[in-house]
Amino acid sequence: MMAAVEQSDLETSTFEALAALAHRESGLQLVPEKRLMVQSRLRQRLNALRLPNFDAYTSFVQSEDGREEIRFMISALTTNVSQFFREDHHFALMQECLADILRKKISEGERIRIWSAGCSNGQEPYSIAMALLHAFPELKTADFKILATDIDPRVIAFARRGQYTRRDTDQIPDEFQQEFFATDTANGGVNIVDDLKKFISFRELNLLHQWPMQQQFDCIFCRNVVIYFDVPTQEALWPRFRDKLYPHGLLFLGHSERIADPEQFGLCNAGLTAYATKK
Repeated sequence: MMAAVEQSDLETSTFEALAALAHRESGLQLVPEKRLMVQSRLRQRLNALRLPNFDAYTSFVQSEDGREEIRFMISALTTNVSQFFREDHHFALMQECLADILRKKISEGERIRIWSAGCSNGQEPYSIAMALLHAFPELKTADFKILATDIDPRVIAFARRGQYTRRDTDQIPDEFQQEFFATDTANGGVNIVDDLKKFISFRELNLLHQWPMQQQFDCIFCRNVVIYFDVPTQEALWPRFRDKLYPHGLLFLGHSERIADPEQFGLCNAGLTAYATKK
């Protein structure tokens, strides 16, 4: 059985069916040039399900019994690359642009909410929390929460544990490591301290589906996520993000992501791949 799986190839018609399903369910844009990548990544799912070939897998994932498998398929096809304080200019810009509003909200007891949309292994929301708590220590006793979401249930589980290797944290300033990390003697790594974890809620969420959050956010990070979407899917997301931002809100995208006409969606440029709500 396993040999049959290893010898099977992902034919063009089968790839197209899987690509259409991935696009419909998660917005992923799988161009023909990615056929071999898809073939390689989905072999593990064929093995796990003991299916003989990609045609059988496609039939299964398109069936009612295979609805749960879609989550694992999308997980296998997405790349979860992250690091602490990636694109660090965004954190400095966040601190600068939100300083006055944060101080005002803290003094008046108002809620402060940040959303990390596409949080991957958790480094982004933990970095947001570290940057803000270090710059504004009074947040520790404020109504301050970070929502961290991702489509992949495996990375959500990983992020929630908050356990990282020494190599993962090499680039973090020493003062942050001392304040926000504890040595994991059992595994030789480091753990996020509970005093930081308590500000972050990790949830599984597909950005193309309905968003259950009712509140608005002071800041939204959605970095290196929409790069995998086609233009119509991206343009359907911009107004949804805008509606979830307070009038002073900021939206951060990845370094290779742009909104071609931000004013069309009620946004304006606020810096490198950062957008502010248009007043």
